[in-house]
Amino acid sequence: MNINLSRAAEAGIARAIVAEKTARQWAEENADVIRSNNEYVARHGLPLRKYRSF
Repeated sequence: MNINLSRAAEAGIARAIVAEKTARQWAEENADVIRSNNEYVARHGLPLRKYRSF
């Protein structure tokens, strides 16, 4: 197959780093909304819990 393993590994690591940075940035940008949603669920429970099957 003539695959350069070190080049493939470097490319995979580079993609993983970009994905991790993107995920962290998203989490930081949306931290207030996530916190607010978690507080709502803690106070009121899940909005559609009566439809859960487990």
